[in-house]
Amino acid sequence: MSLIKLCEAAKTYKGGDGVVEALKKVSLEIVAGEFLALMGPSGSGKSTLLSILGGLNPPTSGKLTVDNIDVYSLEPERLADFRHDYVGFVFQQYQLIPYLTALENVMLPLAITSRPGKEQQEMAHSVLEKVGLGSKSQRLPNQLSGGEQNRVAIARAIVNQPSIMFADEPTGSLDSKTATELLELFQVLNQDGLTIIMVTHNKENLAWVSRAVYIRDGILAQTPQES
Repeated sequence: MSLIKLCEAAKTYKGGDGVVEALKKVSLEIVAGEFLALMGPSGSGKSTLLSILGGLNPPTSGKLTVDNIDVYSLEPERLADFRHDYVGFVFQQYQLIPYLTALENVMLPLAITSRPGKEQQEMAHSVLEKVGLGSKSQRLPNQLSGGEQNRVAIARAIVNQPSIMFADEPTGSLDSKTATELLELFQVLNQDGLTIIMVTHNKENLAWVSRAVYIRDGILAQTPQES
């Protein structure tokens, strides 16, 4: 049974040259437990599609359902609750707060919950252990390598135990060894039941995923030849 169903989603933007069609009636179903790669050239619509799937960017037309929830019919407060409960994001630039420790950065999504502070700390430390950074929980981001900062961002994305993690070019700024270590971590998280949707340019990353879809000029295809 599909966890995510996107039906004929289109997205248009008004620009100086008129209307730009970022997505053109894209339909996509993702089964719970998939590790899906989204591939395509720059400007193809990958990031737009990722933001729509993650509940961040309503389509101009079309429908998104996640776990049978009509996502973009939700009121703003309920939409925020949906993202908090279902979704974790890993951004290419990590977006860590520079003056907070790794532990404090990971605790940020828990701040709006009713959990006691000690429980929040325990949850954050647990996921830092899971990503191999338990011994570096008190370090600031500038005291961590790029790969370690990425792992902190992943820990922050999963601390709420979401069903889905979205990752936008997570290996884009990493050397090949660190990228492989990151994808090994993704694979472990996926095997634990986390559904992962990853935007990537790197064809070598496809060795780690269960399925890849391709997008070009706002149109989705199942093979690069069709994209």
